[in-house]
Amino acid sequence: MKKYLYEEHSQPRPLVHVDGCSCGTCGKARPIDPRMQKMMPDNPDIGDGMEDPNLELAYDPLFSSVLGSGVSRRDMLKMAGLSALGGMAGMGGMLSSSAFAAEKKFSKPFDPVVKIGYLPITDAATLLVAHEMGFFKKEGIQSEPPTLIRGWSPLVEAFSSQRFNLTHMLIPVPIWMRYNNKFPVKITAWNHTNGSGIIVHKSSGISSPKDFGGKQFAVPYWYSIHNIISQKILREAGITPVVRPQNAKLAPNECNFLVLNPPDMPPALAARQIDGYCVAEPFNALGELKAGGQMLRFTGDVWKGHPCCVVIMHEDDAMDPARAAWAQGVHNAIVEAQLYITNNKKAMAQMLSKDGKKYMPFPAEVVERAMLFYSPADYATPPAIKHPEWGQSRINFQGWPYPSATKYVTEELKKTLVGGDLGFLNDLTPDFVAKDLVNYTYIKKALNANPAWKKDLSVPQKGDPFVRTEVIEL
Repeated sequence: MKKYLYEEHSQPRPLVHVDGCSCGTCGKARPIDPRMQKMMPDNPDIGDGMEDPNLELAYDPLFSSVLGSGVSRRDMLKMAGLSALGGMAGMGGMLSSSAFAAEKKFSKPFDPVVKIGYLPITDAATLLVAHEMGFFKKEGIQSEPPTLIRGWSPLVEAFSSQRFNLTHMLIPVPIWMRYNNKFPVKITAWNHTNGSGIIVHKSSGISSPKDFGGKQFAVPYWYSIHNIISQKILREAGITPVVRPQNAKLAPNECNFLVLNPPDMPPALAARQIDGYCVAEPFNALGELKAGGQMLRFTGDVWKGHPCCVVIMHEDDAMDPARAAWAQGVHNAIVEAQLYITNNKKAMAQMLSKDGKKYMPFPAEVVERAMLFYSPADYATPPAIKHPEWGQSRINFQGWPYPSATKYVTEELKKTLVGGDLGFLNDLTPDFVAKDLVNYTYIKKALNANPAWKKDLSVPQKGDPFVRTEVIEL
């Protein structure tokens, strides 16, 4: 089937659609660049900035509105087929090295208008707030209304094809893009910290990691903090992660991992197609409220103040001296947005929700829970919070990209099972990646101008706030 990206649409937010769109208002379309054709998954589920009936939450006890429309429309719960794709699923079902080969030598035309693509997760809050609250405008920078996309694969494709010049991305993804596919990408900040958890169904019989033997477990992307942390926890408990078709026989000490887009996880859990998942908020809060799920462990309680989604830019935008003033303004806005969210979480949850500005297709109740509900008393059984002394929140907003964390991610990727080949990591050293992949200049200057960022308790409270030792306690 020929696939298209739509360039214009009458809706207030820009669209990224494919053949089969039923919105009835798409006007002009152009074929995707043939080099980008290989990047698209066979059945992408791409957001369009409109209110999505498949993600609306009618508060019925059986979760039927989400299950009924969401599953039948995407057919995403035929997961035996998804798991069996193996190598193709290595990046969520897209991207090949050859697709990027021709891009190694490139010159990206400068576009000073900020164009943001995002998934409907709280990880994106910093960029959404920077736009909505006028922090880009305050820096003299124009920004287009952000585009909602429902899967990591199409977001990577859209960024790679220059549709977006600023987005949030799972921190392992730019490592893969830059060193496996030679794509010129730079991490320029952290978008947030923590903000994820491991959810299990209440009837799954899972009350600790050692109970995952023989179970089905979903992550949003092979190259994700969720996959890294989940596998680390299970290995420590004596459980071996595997990637097999869902109907394959599992040993008592094996847990089958598969990739699902975040919106498909709560319906899959409610239908008992999977036993648990690890993903960004608000899909954990949604799983708790609507899918019969309970929180087994918050990831920020395993790795203190861990990175998840980072801010990425095209290398030209991040490194060209002629664009430095613009890039600095972008990061000034990012830091201002992070501090604003920290001090106004309830109001920003309302704004982001479908009861507010509709950046996310969830009621305020769900987004507020995802941003605020974090009490050891409420998560005593099972003990999802074991380190209250760390002073973490369910999600935090702190922008400094600690080199120590980048190094740790690089090291852990080499130990993590994925659906594709990790051979490109063999010759990479953590020190090299931390120096080569990340541009620290703009975010450090913005943070130095806003010392309130140091109050975040993932930041060392003594000594140099820009240097820390990673704390991981399973």
